[in-house]
Amino acid sequence: MTENGVEVFVVREGNGTILEPGVRVKVHYNGFLENDTLFDSSYERGQPIEFVLGQGMVIPGLEEGLKSLRVGDQARVWIPFQLAYGERGRGPIPARANLIFDVEVLDTEIVEAPKPFEVEGLPVEATESGLQYIIVKEGEGDYPQAGQLLVVHYSGFLPDGSLFDSSVQRGEPFRFILGRNQVIRGWDEGFALLKTGSKVRFIVPPSLGYGEREVGPIPAGSTLVFDVELIEIQN
Repeated sequence: MTENGVEVFVVREGNGTILEPGVRVKVHYNGFLENDTLFDSSYERGQPIEFVLGQGMVIPGLEEGLKSLRVGDQARVWIPFQLAYGERGRGPIPARANLIFDVEVLDTEIVEAPKPFEVEGLPVEATESGLQYIIVKEGEGDYPQAGQLLVVHYSGFLPDGSLFDSSVQRGEPFRFILGRNQVIRGWDEGFALLKTGSKVRFIVPPSLGYGEREVGPIPAGSTLVFDVELIEIQN
C-alpha cells in the first residue's frame, strides 16, 4: 500500500524498465467498481491508452499505482475514492466510489520535455484583466471568433519553471471551442488576440486561471505560464 492508500497487487511480473514520471506509458486496463461492475475497458475498445506519467492526465490513484510497476507487469490497482472521482463521481461512477483497475503495462517511451520559448528582450503586453502576453512569432492567418474550434499546441509551466502539462510532449494538439468556457478565462481571452500561426507566451494571473483551487500538480493561487501556438481554426 502506498502512503496515500493505493493498493497494488502484481499478478504477473514483467522484466522491463521501471515506470518513472515523464515517460510516455502505453497501458491496457479494465476498470471496475467494487461490486465488479465494469465501467471502462481499453481491451473492449481494442486500443490501449497512452499518456505521460506524472502530468495529471489520468486520475491520481492510477498514476500512483503505476509508479510502482515496470513494463510487462500485470497488476490490480485498488484506488480510494479520494484519488479517483471524489465526492461527485463521473458518468457511470457514483460519488465516493473506490475503484479497481486491472492493468497491463505494454511499453514506455522517453519523452523529452519541451523547451520554453526564448522571450528575453521581447515586449510584454497586457490586457485590462491582467493577462500578459509576449508575441514570439506573429502568424499571418485570421483571428479566431467565438464559437470556432481552435487547434493549438501548448506547454504549461509554473513560475519556478516546472512543467505541469504539455500537448507538445504528448505529441497531440489540443482542441477547444473559443468563448464557450471550455478552458480557463486567460485562454479564452488570450487566443482571441492571436492570428493563426502565432506563437505566444501567456502569463495568466490566478484570477484568469484556477484561482484559489488546487488542480492536479498546480498549487492554489498559482500564476501560470503557457507557451502556445495557434495551429488552425476550424468552423
